Amino acid sequence: MNTFSSSPFGPLLTAMVTPFRSDGAVDYGRAEELTARLIKDGSTGIVVSGTTGESPTLTPEEKLELFRCVKRAAGSTPVIANTGDNETAFSIEFSRQAEAIGLDGLLLVVPYYNRPNQEGLYQHFKMIAEAVKLPCVLYNVPGRTARNMEAKTVARLAEIPNIIAVKEAGGDMAQVSYIRALTNDDFAIYSGNDGDTLPMLALGGCGIISVISHIAGQPMRQMMDAFWNGDLSTALKQHLRLLPVCDALFPPTAPNPVAVKAALQLQGFDCGGLRLPLVEVTETERENLRRAMQDADLL
Repeated sequence: MNTFSSSPFGPLLTAMVTPFRSDGAVDYGRAEELTARLIKDGSTGIVVSGTTGESPTLTPEEKLELFRCVKRAAGSTPVIANTGDNETAFSIEFSRQAEAIGLDGLLLVVPYYNRPNQEGLYQHFKMIAEAVKLPCVLYNVPGRTARNMEAKTVARLAEIPNIIAVKEAGGDMAQVSYIRALTNDDFAIYSGNDGDTLPMLALGGCGIISVISHIAGQPMRQMMDAFWNGDLSTALKQHLRLLPVCDALFPPTAPNPVAVKAALQLQGFDCGGLRLPLVEVTETERENLRRAMQDADLL
């Protein structure tokens, strides 16, 4: 059963990399070109300045300009801005600024480093959502934030009218199941890990906020469409075909988005380097990535 209609953003959102010029400045022109490429390859929405977009190294001014240029390039395709931070007051103000630009939604990450408890998480997200009118997507990624947002907290927040979805990147299928059990059918659950997409569809997920879609947007759409059309054999084959690429994009020694920028280079679409403290992939990592992409017919 196709469930992505419960989300206004569609089933395949790309967490877009931020292109940089050789001097380290944001390449806004390349960002517009990348936006058009992603939409052409099947993305139904674009997430700007998330983890994959190297948001910790971008200034607020750079982020706002990115929001503007990506929205301009995306046309009618939804653009979702990552405006969450580990300070509630700043998150509220920045979310209001993003809303004023005319974006379509907000991505709000669990506060990192200060590790609030579940009540603190609830109050943080409630205050941000109530300060704007835009649809809000919660983002749970305990591997980066050192705090898991529990299913019961997500369910409480889902009662707030403009909190419409969660990006769940904890890798815990039991937690995904509880989120689905505790929320209404129209609350959207997005996978936050490419390799978890197919299992999460079976648990009532609506799609993926993806990294691999930079280089494999159409295969990801085909996998999801096959699942929703009841062709589980084809969906599984596509999942297994892409799984080694998912692994190669997230090697233990190269944090996202190091490898996906290398993958774009391998496909001939260079988005520039990285901002420190991130550094380029090693030759071994690049070769592993090249081999996985070749085996999946992505080169």
